[in-house]
Amino acid sequence: MIPELGHYALVLALALGLVQSVAPLIGARRRDTALMQLATSTALMQFLFVAISFATLTECYVTSDFSLATVYENSHSMMPLIYKFTSVWGNHEGSMLLWVLILAMFGAAVAAFGGNLPATLKANVLAVQAWIACSFYLFILLTSNPFLRLAQPPFEGRDLNPILQDIGLAVHPPLLYLGYVGFSIAFSFAIAALIEGRIDAAWARWVRPWTLAAWMFLTVGIAMGSYWAYYELGWGGFWFWDPVENASLMPWLAGTALLHSAVVMEKRNALKIWTLLLAILAFSLSLIGTFLVRSGVLTSVHTFASDPARGVFILGILVLFIGGGLTLFAWRAPLLKQGGLFAPVSREGALVFNNLFLTTACLTVFVGTLYPLALEALTGEKISVGAPFFNLTFAPLFIPLLFAMPFGPLLAWKRGDVLGVAQRLMAAFGIGIVAIAVSFAAMGMGSVLAPFGIGLAFYVMAGSLVDLVERTGLFRLPLASVRSRAGGLPRSAWGTAVAHFGMAVTLLGIVCASTWGEERIVALKQGGTVALSGYNLSFDGMVQRSGPNFRELAAKFTARSGGAAIGVMEPSKRSFGARNSTTSEAALLTRGFSQLYLSLGDVNEDGSVAVRVYFKPLVLLIWLGCVVMAFGAALSLSDRRLRVGAPKPAKKTASKPSTLQPAE
Repeated sequence: MIPELGHYALVLALALGLVQSVAPLIGARRRDTALMQLATSTALMQFLFVAISFATLTECYVTSDFSLATVYENSHSMMPLIYKFTSVWGNHEGSMLLWVLILAMFGAAVAAFGGNLPATLKANVLAVQAWIACSFYLFILLTSNPFLRLAQPPFEGRDLNPILQDIGLAVHPPLLYLGYVGFSIAFSFAIAALIEGRIDAAWARWVRPWTLAAWMFLTVGIAMGSYWAYYELGWGGFWFWDPVENASLMPWLAGTALLHSAVVMEKRNALKIWTLLLAILAFSLSLIGTFLVRSGVLTSVHTFASDPARGVFILGILVLFIGGGLTLFAWRAPLLKQGGLFAPVSREGALVFNNLFLTTACLTVFVGTLYPLALEALTGEKISVGAPFFNLTFAPLFIPLLFAMPFGPLLAWKRGDVLGVAQRLMAAFGIGIVAIAVSFAAMGMGSVLAPFGIGLAFYVMAGSLVDLVERTGLFRLPLASVRSRAGGLPRSAWGTAVAHFGMAVTLLGIVCASTWGEERIVALKQGGTVALSGYNLSFDGMVQRSGPNFRELAAKFTARSGGAAIGVMEPSKRSFGARNSTTSEAALLTRGFSQLYLSLGDVNEDGSVAVRVYFKPLVLLIWLGCVVMAFGAALSLSDRRLRVGAPKPAKKTASKPSTLQPAE
């Protein structure tokens, strides 16, 4: 009975979504308040019914109800409770239900907290959001129903994919979906503005919080996925340029450009058409990522679906929303009133420069990811576009972007002084040069580019703080005045500095881990040792252990530095009988921001065991920087100004010809 409740709740959500997709549009056109207000109640009820549907599926997983096909295929009665819970979205059907749950949640959030929106804009936004929701409800009900029952329920399930039996599954997909789906609100705002034919600075102020929230969740979601792959897959890398990884990076790049473009639009009422286009593209790229993962086009640990019908259905959704959105943009955007003008050297110009490089980088990733798939579909020829292509094309685009990053907040609006800003950044330049010199002195000439990467990271870190130092009067005013000024700064200013600082921290981690990391692959017998980067690992023996739904062969290693024991590392191999598969569990030993990484291979006939040992200097800075960036977004999101509409420009009053007006 519980699965049927979940199924009917989803059907009712679809019915409410259909009402929400039509009635508010009619109300906005006729200025009918009752019909427009219907969007709020239907959005809230829609979320309630989807939440009921998701809760019933969760109940089936937790109680191991193997009469449901998806529970039988992806769960086991002996799994720990946490993995029974995460199994809900560890499969295609459940993950799509999580997708629509988050989609309905964002729609309900606009309905509940969008009281400051104009009635017609709110009605149109919620209607567009309902169009998206209805398409995915139909997709689930027609091709991916999680509530299908088996005629003869089995006694035991087939177990969850062993690679997914990790705490990372509890965190990574929900955060990633919050980012993916969050951009649907920006898309809905853009389509609503095009329907109304009106867009202004207030629109940018209203769309920024939703974009910030989506960007924040997507940043942490990508970072969590990177760290999960790093320690779970046993290869010791943090980014492989896998097509599914790229599918999450593309909307992040477009969303970053959208955030900066929306600032220009809000402050100077400029870049209107460009901001609308970015809002459409950010969610469009999220949909493309969904298509790649759910259509069966790619085979990856990230992908679940292999039914062509699902791929065709999602392709139809792509054509409808991406094609429809871009068509509406091409039709209506030229009719919109253009915004204000500004000099090339200005804060607006710096943000346009930022957008140019971000969108070019996004296009590079897009082409490198989809070209091989398109070529195979058209000609049958298979080619591989891997890390060398992306490293040679993506990195050169980000270097000038990072160099220019500290300039943006210091330039004046409308017309800036680049030489004056350069003078204010002299201390940051100096710190960067010192970092380059120290890197060369410490590491030698083994890598010429790496010290410059470290210097760039320290320059960006120092440069991101210059604006805060100047605005608070640090080093030149009494401490009490500095504290008072710091408290009066808008949180968005703090958020910008913190996010830029976090980007530099991530860059520092990438450069150090990629350049000076070490790796050894050896076969050791009990009592053998392996030395790496000043550490010694001694092999103490093997031990067999049993888990809830697996058997484990673990190797025990004692790590020493300077002759003193600093920890025990136990990499292992786990065998899952229900799935008849084996996974490798890496062992990590953290030293500051660096890590020793130990992965277990096969046991040889002579009793030795193959092990792969890595030393990853400052590797944790990669993910710490992402967390710092997300914290910066959260600071900006807490700025009170984002919870109210943009200030209305003062009306110009007629003046006598003889009256002198003060210069602006």
